[in-house]
Amino acid sequence: MRLYVNTMDLVVVDFSVDGLVLFDNGEWAKPTVQERRAIIHAAQSELDSLKELLELLDTQQQGTSR
Repeated sequence: MRLYVNTMDLVVVDFSVDGLVLFDNGEWAKPTVQERRAIIHAAQSELDSLKELLELLDTQQQGTSR
């Protein structure tokens, strides 16, 4: 996983069940409340973008298979 968090200018590459996140600089950290909010916002934005991409690709694939 690679999630760019713009407001933190960091990339989250992994997470653990105990709430730690691994940044691309190799540092595991427990995010602050503000950092968690920034990560959640970035993840939700990325999900929205990926959903749009999937819908577009699916629509294009259906159009070419007819």
